[in-house]
Amino acid sequence: MKDSLIVVSGGMDSITLLNEYAQDIALAVTFDYGQNMAQKEIPFAKLHCDRLGIKHIVIPLGFMNKYFKSSLMEGAEAIPEGHYEDENMKSTVVPFRNGIMLSIACGIAESNGLKKVMIANHGGDHAIYPDCRPEFIQAMSSAMENGTYENIQIVAPYTNISKTDIARHGKAIRLNYAETWSCYKGGDKHCGKCGTCTERKEALRDAGIEDPTEYED
Repeated sequence: MKDSLIVVSGGMDSITLLNEYAQDIALAVTFDYGQNMAQKEIPFAKLHCDRLGIKHIVIPLGFMNKYFKSSLMEGAEAIPEGHYEDENMKSTVVPFRNGIMLSIACGIAESNGLKKVMIANHGGDHAIYPDCRPEFIQAMSSAMENGTYENIQIVAPYTNISKTDIARHGKAIRLNYAETWSCYKGGDKHCGKCGTCTERKEALRDAGIEDPTEYED
């Protein structure tokens, strides 16, 4: 029985989770909060959901773009280049983003009689994104379980593994990573220089996957 909702962005991690656990997923939710890459990510989320026969909805969260501070919503020129471990990458944090999204997803899950909310946070996120860390996921899951009649829980199987490990999962199910989007700048092609592009390159390389991504020259 399909008893799960997934938060899916269109990036490598959530698309891998979507395909790997498709047999458990009844509903996929994508959030448009004014992120630079929304128009690149969302079509990939829809593509995979349509292919898998999973209902997909897009929820606008325009207030975040209006009231929250993050380079992720301020255009390509605001995005720093370098590795995720670099201090300047903290500008890409959207304050409490996962908390907000998981809260909404929880309400949608309960409204649809679903028991679980899936999210594809992973170990590489821990350095700069507090709402991707194990402690947060555990606390949020406990809050959701205690705050719903359905005792809804978070399922986050990638929490303590790397993006390379996720790519290996995708390789095992023959996932085409050309049908995902990572770049925070959201241009016509991946910039190849921002933190998430750098991490994408490393993950595909270390997983032994030929990189199908189109990068800017």
